[in-house]
Parts: sequence; C-alpha cells; structure tokens
Amino acid sequence: MTRKNDSYPLQPPRERGTGRALTLAVLMHVLLAFFLYHGIHWQNSTPAGAEAELWTEVPDMSTPQPVAPPAPVAPAPPPPQTEEADIALQQQKRKQQEAAREAQLAEQQRIKQQQEAEAKRQQQLAAQQAAQLAAQQKAEKLKQQQAQQQAAAEKLKQQQDALKKQQQQEEQQKQAQLEAQKKADAEKAAKAKAQAEAQSKKLDAERRARIAQMQGAMGGGEGSSGNGLAKSGTGSGSGGNAASPGYSDKVRRRVQPNIIWAGETAGLETEIAVRCAPSGTLLSAKISRSSGNSQWDDAALRAVQRSDPMPLDTDGKAPSSFLITLRPGG
Repeated sequence: MTRKNDSYPLQPPRERGTGRALTLAVLMHVLLAFFLYHGIHWQNSTPAGAEAELWTEVPDMSTPQPVAPPAPVAPAPPPPQTEEADIALQQQKRKQQEAAREAQLAEQQRIKQQQEAEAKRQQQLAAQQAAQLAAQQKAEKLKQQQAQQQAAAEKLKQQQDALKKQQQQEEQQKQAQLEAQKKADAEKAAKAKAQAEAQSKKLDAERRARIAQMQGAMGGGEGSSGNGLAKSGTGSGSGGNAASPGYSDKVRRRVQPNIIWAGETAGLETEIAVRCAPSGTLLSAKISRSSGNSQWDDAALRAVQRSDPMPLDTDGKAPSSFLITLRPGG
C-alpha cells in the first residue's frame, strides 16, 4: 500500500492552539514597536514652556503704587541628548533583536524536533508495518506448508487405503483360490475314493467269486466238510507262522508300486491285516493300526487290494494271514 505523504516532504503535525500563540506573539510585537516608537519620539520632542503665576500680598489700595511688570519666566532647557541614551537605546534594540532571534531559533528548533519526532514515528510505523507484513507472509507460508503437508498426508492415506484394499482383494482372491483348490481336491479325493470303493467292491465281488469257486472245488475234491480255511490257521507278524524270512520283502515289492499318494509323508505308518488263500488270492484286508491320516490309510488299503493275488512263499503257498506295515515311499 502506497502512503499519501511519500511524494511530499515530511511536515510537522498541526498542534492545537498554534494560531492563538502566533496571534499573541504578533500582538506583543506590535505593542512593543508602539511603545518603542513613542518612547523615542518623546525623547526627541521639544518640551513646551511652563507658565507660572506669582501671587504677592495685596497692596494697600488707599495709596496707589505703580505696578511692576511680571518677570519673564525662562523656558526649561530641553533634556540633553547624551551618548549614553543612544547606547542604551541601541542595547535595548539589540536585546529585542536577540530575543526575537532566540524566539525564532527556539521555534525552528521546536519545529525541527517535531519533524524529527514525526520522522522517527514514521520510521517506527514503517518498521511495524514491515514486521507485520513479514509476520503475515510467514503465517501465509506456514499455512501453505501445512496445507501441502495435509495434502501429502491425504494422498499417502489414499495410497495406503488403495494398497490395503488391493491387498484385501488379493487375499480374498487367494482365499477363493485356496477354497476352490480345496474344493477341487476334496471333489477329486471323493471321486478317487468313490472309484477306489467301486474298484474295491468289484475286487471283493471277484474275490468272493474266486473264493466260492475255490471252496466248491476244494469241497468236491476232498469230500470233507468245512470250507478249507480252517486248516490254514492264523499267523502273526509279517508272513505269519508259516512265512519264510524273505516273504515280507516279496509282499512289500508287490504292494509298493500300487501306492498312489501325493500328500505329506512325515510320520505316516499304517498296519494292514491280510488273509489269503493258499493260492495267494486276497480274502480280506483291513486296517489294524491307523496312521492318524485317514486319506493315507485309504491309499495304503487300496494299494493292498490292487496287489491281489499276493506272492507265494517258498513252499508254493501263501500264508493264511499276515500283517503288512506300509509307509509312503517305502
């Protein structure tokens, strides 16, 4: 903002009563000049002559006497114009001039002081305005910085929200994929189980048919009562009582290729009880000790069922009953 007095010199402020003071000063100077003029004129004028009347005793009128004429009165001499009066007058004039000069100097000094005070006040006002402007600019700059920081914080928050939302979407997609995979695996496992059960049922049906056929043949050939299985007895351990020492390896080599398992393998071990005909035909297979993982137990049982018939021992017959311990990978 441009000030009005930038294009004009500094002027002292008008004080109240200045006109009255100037009027009184002029009046005093006029009166002083009037008194000086009349004083000098009085000293230079010739004094008027003085008249006096003399009264004497009244003479006796009985005898007339001659009247003497009045003595002339000498005029008073004018006051002498001495050099001292001129000096005094000059000194008085000089004092008046000095007093007027001192009054003028005092007035000039007062005006100068007022101008200096006004200039100082203007400087202080300018400094205050500059300080206020600087403070205002600083406040505006701080406000802009705060606005920028707030905008940056909002932008960062939006980015974080977008990233969080994207991560949530990705997690949801992954969860959906996992659930879909689990569902597919479950469906696949159910399908495989159904196929295995169907195959097991088919094998059981075939096995029953062979057993029935064998039982019929054995019953007709020997002419004795019973089903012929009672003679086979039971065994415990791999190979039962009649199994040779190497029979367990034959069974493992027969069953292991039929194991189909893609899951975890640590700590899995299943024991399956097997009953066979002397010809190696699988009569029954069931889990006698579970591994704790039903899917692996089912896979091990299906591997035993696929291994029908079982290998024969060194005597050309299969043990009537034995246990098979299976682990993933042998």
